[in-house]
Amino acid sequence: MTTTANVIEVKPRKPWKATPTDRATTAFVLLMGLVIAAAAVKFTGLSGKLGFVFAFVIAATALEVFFSIRKYGRKALGDSIATSLIYVGATATFLPVASILLITLKNGVKGLRWNLFTTDMFNASFLDPIGNGGLLHALIGTLLLIVIAMILSVPMGIMTALYLTEIRGKGSNLIQFVVQAMSGVPSVVAGLFIFTSVILITPLKTSAAAGALALTILMIPTVTRTSQEVLLLVPGDLREAGLAMGATQWKTVATIVVPAARNGLITATILGVARIAGETAPLIFTIGGADKLNLNPFKDYQSALPFYVWKGLTLGTPESIQRSWSAILILLILVLALFTTARTLGGRRMK
Repeated sequence: MTTTANVIEVKPRKPWKATPTDRATTAFVLLMGLVIAAAAVKFTGLSGKLGFVFAFVIAATALEVFFSIRKYGRKALGDSIATSLIYVGATATFLPVASILLITLKNGVKGLRWNLFTTDMFNASFLDPIGNGGLLHALIGTLLLIVIAMILSVPMGIMTALYLTEIRGKGSNLIQFVVQAMSGVPSVVAGLFIFTSVILITPLKTSAAAGALALTILMIPTVTRTSQEVLLLVPGDLREAGLAMGATQWKTVATIVVPAARNGLITATILGVARIAGETAPLIFTIGGADKLNLNPFKDYQSALPFYVWKGLTLGTPESIQRSWSAILILLILVLALFTTARTLGGRRMK
């Protein structure tokens, strides 16, 4: 005799996924927190945005703790408080960034014109209406500075990282100390160093090349330390396999380790570029700040977007400040694009 048992199909569940009840509870906590914070500001001594935020955090945390204890018991007390503190810390970190982005976008868009990208300031002044002149010379100058700094710093940074992770010779500790010390060097010190040791005593005078040398000093530690961390992520089994096949150490590094860390090394380069893209202090001593487009990086004064911003703000007129806001917006878009590219490349799996 054959019996057929009823088969019950069990759908896969995700215990960590919020249920409709959990989402409704979260919405209620946020709503009541806003109501209690508004009442606290109105009927107590709290005032202003800071008082509202403080009251909201206290009210939302208390409500979250109440509902958690009711659902899970007293064991959820510490978890609820820690979760609230994490949300507060994340919000406190995000709000200044969001504020900077919104203010820059709001003020910078007003001055965007097509001529901003096609003309320089040779026949115009920062005091002229925003429709006169542009920042082509500063944009090209920034690109020249970045390209030269990359040519100088990327090979040095990656080679140093390879020495520290693969060779580990007698000078590793000293080099590691120097790299860490360079990471904390103020940017103005790099500009002063190039000014006194290069511009004053060598044939290379104030130019884009001199500015790139100062930026190289700032870029090398970022590229080195990031590349070093990326190379350490490469499994040691790959190195051992290459050596077991009879390859020399340098060939193993060149044909196995470096290709495996390729995306990470690209990310290190982009992060280094983003580190120097907005630097102003070293450029004040090294590039001169020209108002005319200069395509020769080794001769005559040069300009850059950070220098353009600084010059506009120092004049203090509505027209010059508007030019600075527009340049800040363009520079911010450039830096955000670099960081986004770095995050995208860094998120890919190494092949």
